[in-house]
Amino acid sequence: MTDAPHHRPRFTETVGLIAGREISTRLRSKAFVISTLVLMAAVLVSVVLGSVFGSNDDPARVAVVGEASAAAAEAPGLEPVVADDLAAAERMLRAGDVEAIVADEASDPLGITVIGLDSPPNQVVGALSVRPSVELLERAAADPLLAYFVAFGFGIVFFFAALTFGQTIAQSVVEEKQTRIVEILIATVSPRQLLTGKILGNSALALGQVVAIAALAILGLALTGQRVLLGGLGASVVWFVVFFAFGFVMLSALFAATAATVSRLEDVGTVTTPVTMLVMIPYFLVIFFNDNPTVLAVMSYVPFSAPVGMPVRIFLEQAAWWEPLLSLAILLATTAVAVLAGERIYRHSLLRTGARVPFAEALRGR
Repeated sequence: MTDAPHHRPRFTETVGLIAGREISTRLRSKAFVISTLVLMAAVLVSVVLGSVFGSNDDPARVAVVGEASAAAAEAPGLEPVVADDLAAAERMLRAGDVEAIVADEASDPLGITVIGLDSPPNQVVGALSVRPSVELLERAAADPLLAYFVAFGFGIVFFFAALTFGQTIAQSVVEEKQTRIVEILIATVSPRQLLTGKILGNSALALGQVVAIAALAILGLALTGQRVLLGGLGASVVWFVVFFAFGFVMLSALFAATAATVSRLEDVGTVTTPVTMLVMIPYFLVIFFNDNPTVLAVMSYVPFSAPVGMPVRIFLEQAAWWEPLLSLAILLATTAVAVLAGERIYRHSLLRTGARVPFAEALRGR
């Protein structure tokens, strides 16, 4: 009687087990749960404060034309100013005497329309009991303060998530080397499977955290009535999530590879400094140069800063429709190279203890 053949787990099965272990370990960490809740609370508070400080209780002066004056007079929060005709009302609007024009509009089901100068007159629209059609005489650039907060939001979420989970991967790699657990793991799984599982597990957690933050921010904007901001922010948030997903895979491979070259936790900070700088530089660039189209354009095509630079450009409507696709293609290619190089360094350094393994030596496999 012969023994049944031993079933060797497939690559995907092993990777799934390792990724599941990474996820469950992190979810059981109180520090991780608390930091996530604090970050989400901060996002919700910022959305609510934006709604509070963005509101205006002073009556809005509006130029009224024709029978639309009756609707404006009945609306609370509006101060109607009668204009002889639409041309006169437009002169008042351009001169800054009024915030908007309320005029008759036969084609509108409500019979009126609201006309703004270069941005939607939200206070006027909100004061009316109905939602009339809104027109703009000119298209303005995004509000500088709003653009700054959007850039800051993308920058801080990318910085916090990438650095937190990247350092987690690095510390996990060195802990396994220092305690020699990796020697037991390598006896049953390959270094490629181990690295892939670590990257996928932490990437899933990081992406989940980013998606939760984005969903909370969108929900907060919707519940606080900031629908105009929500409409302009939606596309850029979606692109941010997509770019972050691939960008973090690239960074996590580099964090794991650099950490594998050392054997003590005390050396993790030093050896991962170059990767940490790749996370920090986009954050500082977008904070200080969010109003510089040239810097943002360069950032949107550099793989390490594209997850921040391109979404900001999309929000500011500075990017053509094809630019995010081209930037994403560059990021995908760079991620593939980073993963291959990182896997090679990781594989050739994992079982070597003692002195730090030089990167060039690890790449050559000596």
